[in-house]
Amino acid sequence: MGPARLPAPRGLGCFVLVLLLLLGGSGSPGTTPPPRAPWAEEQGAVPEGAPWGRVRYEAVKKHLGALSKHYWQYLACKVWQEGCEEEEKQQGEREASPIPGWGFPLVGQDYLEILSAWYCSFGKCCETGDCRIINNITGLEAELNGQLHGQHLAKAVVLRAVQGFLQGPRPPKALVLSFHGWSGTGKNFVARMVATHLFRDGLRSDCVRVFVSLLHFPHHNYVDSYKAQLQRQISETLQRCRQALLIFDEAEKLHSNLLDAITPFMAQHTSKGQADQQRSIFLFLSNLGGNTINEVALDFWRAGRAREEIPLELLEQRLRLELQEAAENSYAHRQLLREKLIDFVVPFLPLEYQHVRLCARDAFLARGLPYTEATLDQVAQMMVFVPKEEKLFSAQGCKSVPQRINYFLP
Repeated sequence: MGPARLPAPRGLGCFVLVLLLLLGGSGSPGTTPPPRAPWAEEQGAVPEGAPWGRVRYEAVKKHLGALSKHYWQYLACKVWQEGCEEEEKQQGEREASPIPGWGFPLVGQDYLEILSAWYCSFGKCCETGDCRIINNITGLEAELNGQLHGQHLAKAVVLRAVQGFLQGPRPPKALVLSFHGWSGTGKNFVARMVATHLFRDGLRSDCVRVFVSLLHFPHHNYVDSYKAQLQRQISETLQRCRQALLIFDEAEKLHSNLLDAITPFMAQHTSKGQADQQRSIFLFLSNLGGNTINEVALDFWRAGRAREEIPLELLEQRLRLELQEAAENSYAHRQLLREKLIDFVVPFLPLEYQHVRLCARDAFLARGLPYTEATLDQVAQMMVFVPKEEKLFSAQGCKSVPQRINYFLP
């Protein structure tokens, strides 16, 4: 008869249980067990080979329970990055304690390293462990529908583009989306949503990088240095992460040399293996084209047509024409369009009075504050609306709404 086989484990719980059983010893094989000082104080010496008494049994159970808890905290910190502060605190206490007790045997740490690697093999961890991929398309769709107001085109394009890119086979190049519209219409808001629902740690993930032109690259005299740093940072991110998100805010202000550093990472993959391993998304956020978008929205309003009737094809065509003009501040987009790197031009429409009210409602709810319909009207009425005659569109979108509700707090 051959050796008995254990039944196949049922998920991570069974694996951890087996692991804890393997780790039941107080030291690695071949090492001398630590002194049993805590137990010696609880009961007298037990003769060699004598049966365990009740007191000793309770002491063993107590220490095994504490050890199992320590192992679980260590495991949760190592694999899921949860409870790390508590684990570090307890580790310091164990090291500082003058009484030797049950600690992590070396072989136990080896097993936990194996478990961590095993989990990350299908959990898509990065080396740092904080950029695990979740790709929650359902959550992204729900938040777009519930929190992004007045942007039927942006909702549809972003959701369709991201979902198709992530769920399709072997993308030949990076996904490149170019967001356009007035300030406060939701470009940064949507970029944050994408990061939140694709990566567990959202914008804090090591697989997400955000670059703001005037913040990160303020001086033209240092463009060469910026270019080298930017190339290195993007390269390191793409090497670390099988899926990455790179966001460039104020993209119209990117220097041409900096764009030269970015474009190779967006171009078609040079090999099949590279395409299999890498999925990266580039978002370019810009105020360019905002006036063109607003003119189309105003024309539809004057014609008595709902803004939801505005077709994407109309706005995309007009935006591409504007971006391809020789204006100095459209160089980045003009080059991206010329090299056919932009996959989707995403227009963000100007926000109207009812949209500002919805933003105010969301701001109150986010802070757990009560509100009335009259209060929402008061917040919206504090905004400036243009054009001067129609007073149709909020000049700042919803950008300052969260700050303005402070005025109505008791």
